[in-house]
Amino acid sequence: MNLTHIEHIGIAVENMENAIAYYENILGLKCYKIEEVADQKVKTAFFQIGQTKIELLESTSPDGPVAKFIEKKGPGIHHIAFASTGLQECLDDIAEKGVSLIDKQPRKGAEGLNIAFLHPKSTLGVLTEICEHPQN
Repeated sequence: MNLTHIEHIGIAVENMENAIAYYENILGLKCYKIEEVADQKVKTAFFQIGQTKIELLESTSPDGPVAKFIEKKGPGIHHIAFASTGLQECLDDIAEKGVSLIDKQPRKGAEGLNIAFLHPKSTLGVLTEICEHPQN
């Protein structure tokens, strides 16, 4: 397995405009991209700080996973994402070690990344994402 760095931290928000204003006006970061990922029922906004990104997540549907997360736990840190090389090999290795996978195969995520989630019941309660930039 080859994890290279923390790619991003996902933060569930109830109101994207208010959240962007906080990160820009209070913390001085600049939102560089807003994107909707329709199959995940989410709108995302990205901020870069060093090598790591902050990904704001606003649900686009009351039955979306982010809406369910906020309903259960409230807004806040949703997941941590690690960058990898060889995503499928990482997933196979993690599964062999007994970790429950939400995604057994990579799928497309925001910013064109290939992504897969590990189940928080197997990751000490932290929803964990492994992602990889697609090969050109």
